[in-house]
Amino acid sequence: MTGSTMRVGLSVYGTTYSMGLRPEAGRPQVTARDVMDQAIGYGLAGVELPATMVEAGDVDELRRYAAERGLFITVDTGGYDPDALARVIDLARRVGAATVRTVVGGAKIGGDRRPLAGRWQAFLDEVLAKLRKAVEYAERAGVTLAVENHQDLASEELLWLCESIGSPFFGINLDSGNPLATAEEPVEYFRRVAPYVKNVHLKDYWVWLSEEGYRLVRCPLGQGLTDFPALLDILDQAVPGVTMAIELGALEARHIRVFAADFWPDYPPRTAAQLVEALRVVHQNARGGGDWRTPYERGEPPEVIAAYEERQLLQSVAYVHALAAERGKQGERPDRTEPR
Repeated sequence: MTGSTMRVGLSVYGTTYSMGLRPEAGRPQVTARDVMDQAIGYGLAGVELPATMVEAGDVDELRRYAAERGLFITVDTGGYDPDALARVIDLARRVGAATVRTVVGGAKIGGDRRPLAGRWQAFLDEVLAKLRKAVEYAERAGVTLAVENHQDLASEELLWLCESIGSPFFGINLDSGNPLATAEEPVEYFRRVAPYVKNVHLKDYWVWLSEEGYRLVRCPLGQGLTDFPALLDILDQAVPGVTMAIELGALEARHIRVFAADFWPDYPPRTAAQLVEALRVVHQNARGGGDWRTPYERGEPPEVIAAYEERQLLQSVAYVHALAAERGKQGERPDRTEPR
């Protein structure tokens, strides 16, 4: 990969059928070593692995295998319980991972906060208190804890967590596809959170309008609404060399119900201008007609779903390599701002 600051690895969550992570796929489940070999085959620089997958292997052997091949490892988990996070942080330290990614939830996927209506701030206060304890452990272990924008927390809330905790071992796992799930314009979102980004998920979406808002549907990187060149420019300035992973979207479309009256209670205040900018991106990229459902949502057989995942992953890997090559060429050009 020639883009000097791009360190892109492979995540497993966008290929759950083809990797056998769902029992209904009827395929053998991949191991951590399998994922590493697949990343190497794609010419990628690392892997992002569920903690359960790392635990199921020989941790010391995985550490050696990755180190000998120059692969970075990021460990995935979920929740904000400090004791549970401490166990995953220790696992990450043992396997040589610099970062643990977690999600805090609270909202349903798609930015839906109705399950905690009227209790959202109390939920956030609890998250902050428990993450503070987890970060104390992370600091002692020398491992960074990163909370993802998992279609739950808005950028204002992630920044509040980062500023309140105030540790270099705590930050944000930026998912490039998720800002619109909390009705935020993506590039401005990237710019705001960039100083605190510790790890990145590269994800892209097609978008369809609905009566209540819009649907986000997974697609190969580079074919949807995400402005990856702008994202990489921002990351190069703020956090050069940050780890990233290709993580295609879920098999279920995400319905963002921004026109529903019960979507907005408990969200941070937004100006009309902010909402207009988000909706402008939606409308500029909205697809007209056609079936927005994935093969999974259409009830297609497992082999069709697995082939769909694999095809999108291969297209995404090709896009990432092309993007890296283009950025490498740009880096070789004379700086036009300098006198000749």
